[in-house]
Amino acid sequence: MSKVWKLHTVEEAWRELARYLPPASLPAEEAGLDAALGRVTADPVLSPEPLPPFPRSLVDGYAVHAADTHGATEGAPTYVVIAGEVRMGEAPRQALAPGHAMWIPTGGMLPEGADAAVMVEYTRPWDAAEIEVRCSVAAGENVIGRGDDVAPGAELVPVGRALRPADVGALAALGILSVKVRRRPVAAIISTGNEVVAADATPVGGQIRDLNAWSISAAVRQAGGEPLRLGIVSDVLEPLAAALRDAVARADLVCVSGGSSVGPEDLVPQAIASLGEPGILTRGLNIRPGKPTIIAVAQGKPIFGLPGHPVSGLMVFGLIVESTIRRMLGLPPARPCVVKAVLDRDLGSSAGRSDYVRVRLEEREGRLRAVPVLGKSAMISTLVSADGILHIPPQVEVLRAGEEVEVELMTEA
Repeated sequence: MSKVWKLHTVEEAWRELARYLPPASLPAEEAGLDAALGRVTADPVLSPEPLPPFPRSLVDGYAVHAADTHGATEGAPTYVVIAGEVRMGEAPRQALAPGHAMWIPTGGMLPEGADAAVMVEYTRPWDAAEIEVRCSVAAGENVIGRGDDVAPGAELVPVGRALRPADVGALAALGILSVKVRRRPVAAIISTGNEVVAADATPVGGQIRDLNAWSISAAVRQAGGEPLRLGIVSDVLEPLAAALRDAVARADLVCVSGGSSVGPEDLVPQAIASLGEPGILTRGLNIRPGKPTIIAVAQGKPIFGLPGHPVSGLMVFGLIVESTIRRMLGLPPARPCVVKAVLDRDLGSSAGRSDYVRVRLEEREGRLRAVPVLGKSAMISTLVSADGILHIPPQVEVLRAGEEVEVELMTEA
């Protein structure tokens, strides 16, 4: 383990890891519609029938032959004979003859022969048998035809789609109550350190509660995975290596929190290296926070040694681990939500290193301002107080107050 490692950019580290990470590598399973939100489709979903299954009115008014309304205006209306009404949930009892109209509610089934609907606002009773039509409508106006929304056999949802509320609704509209989706990747999470105790314990002396296992678990769920917390392992090589072997056997990827630095008690690199080839691919990223990061592959599974400082660990998760989970599911890298803001104060950076600065957003005098939330990477409160992240690229040594900057918003779970 005396090898000297070159710091990698995030892009370099990701390219190296992706070589060993086939996309959409997880098996498929069925998910009921009530549990389908956010799941990723394993196959395209085709429509078994037309939607809507019959022509419908989009307005409250009268079903008509469009030709009977041509030239109608408020000053020169046309007149049509009332032929009855359409009841919701029922098929019309008769076809509509030319020169006639039939009352129809929004969503009602268009009678045979009708090809448009006139909004009730543009009609007026003339006598017991007729109505005035005070506007002209074209064929197809204010109605939707059979299969206009979704044609039978059409692709309703593509493969690799993380299902959204609208997708779930469309599936329900077609009677599709289960869908084939990718299994969620299981992410084993191991915490290390003799000073770390469970979150429900009362720390004594130099102990601290294990917040990283919980924050990483939440990040795994938000990315589309299933966390598997395997507890806390002491800083002893063989128990740590055994815990990693168990994690690799039980999960699709492994996150180890802490112990990724280069101190004499940081045994995680040795334990990871013992798992097999190709082993450690990246040891150190040229970013702040998050420099002491390990990225490895063993037995075909990615393994991440995340920095023990909570801000650093979550930052690296968002930059690398989230993309890994998405790739396993067959999803592209997430597209960040970015807003422009005016920087509130000067920010310096070291040349050749990417800095990721937590910022709070405030609106003042009609402008959005990015206010840096300063603090060390061990301080989880700096992330809790932040609304987004400002990236300072390696070639930039200083950003000046008043400059317009782009802030990547933190997504909500």
